[in-house]
Amino acid sequence: MARLVCTGVVIVLLSVSVGCQNADKGQGQLIPQSDRPTLGPGSVISIADTSEADIVEQMAVNRQAYRQGLELLAGYYMRTGNNMKLEWARKELDGLNTMPKYNYIIEANVAPANLKVSASIPEADDIYYDALQLDKQAGTLPLLKNENQLRLALSKYNDLIRKHPSSDKIDDSAYKAGVIYEYFKDYSIALLYYKRAYQWDPETIHPARFRAARVLDKNLHRYSEALQIYQQAVATEGQYEKYREWKEYAEKRIRELQKIDEGEN
Repeated sequence: MARLVCTGVVIVLLSVSVGCQNADKGQGQLIPQSDRPTLGPGSVISIADTSEADIVEQMAVNRQAYRQGLELLAGYYMRTGNNMKLEWARKELDGLNTMPKYNYIIEANVAPANLKVSASIPEADDIYYDALQLDKQAGTLPLLKNENQLRLALSKYNDLIRKHPSSDKIDDSAYKAGVIYEYFKDYSIALLYYKRAYQWDPETIHPARFRAARVLDKNLHRYSEALQIYQQAVATEGQYEKYREWKEYAEKRIRELQKIDEGEN
C-alpha cells in the first residue's frame, strides 16, 4: 500500500513539473492546420510570363522579409518585457533558421553548353582561389568533412560561373562543383556539372568525362550513355599518364558494358 502511495505521489509531482515546464508556450496560439492561409483562386499568381529566376528571387525577398519580421517582433517584446511572446517569436525564428532552404537555381543548367573558356579574369581568379581554399578547409576524409564549408565553396564556384561566363576558370569551377555535388549524392546535378566542364573546355585538365561516365554507370544506371562517355574519356583524358588508373577502370567497364549490350541484342 505504501508503495502505491509513493508511486502516486511521484506521478503527481512529475505531472506538476511537466505542467510548469510547458506553461506559457503558446500552444493555444498556434495557427490550426485548417486555418493556415492558403492561396485561393483569386490569390494565385500568374506565371505565364514569369521565369523561374523571377519566382526564386521573389521567394528569397519574402523569406528575408519573414525573418526580419520575426526579428522585429522579438526586439519589440524584449523592449516591452513581454517574455512570453518573446519566447514564441524566438522559437519561430529558430524554426526558420533550422528548416532546410534550397538554392533552386542550378547555375550549370542556366549557363548554356556552348560557353567557351577565353580569358583570365582577375576577379574570377580570386573567386576561384577563395572557393578552393574553402573546399580544402572542408577536409579530405569523407566522414569528417565540414559540409557547411563545402556548401560555401560550392556557392563560390557557382558565383564564378554566373558572374564570369567567359573566364578560363569556368571549366575548373564546374568540375570542382561536380565533385561536391557527387559527395552530397546529388548525382544528376553532378553529372550536369561534369558535362559542362568538358563542354566548356574540351581539353580540360580534369577527369570530367571519366567522372561523368562513372556517375552514369554506377549511380544513375544509364549504361548506354555511360559506355559512350567512357569511350570518349579513354580517347581524350586517357592520354594523360596521371589518369592511367581512370583509363584502366574505364577500359574494364567498356568491355563489361559491351558484353551486356551484346547479350541484350
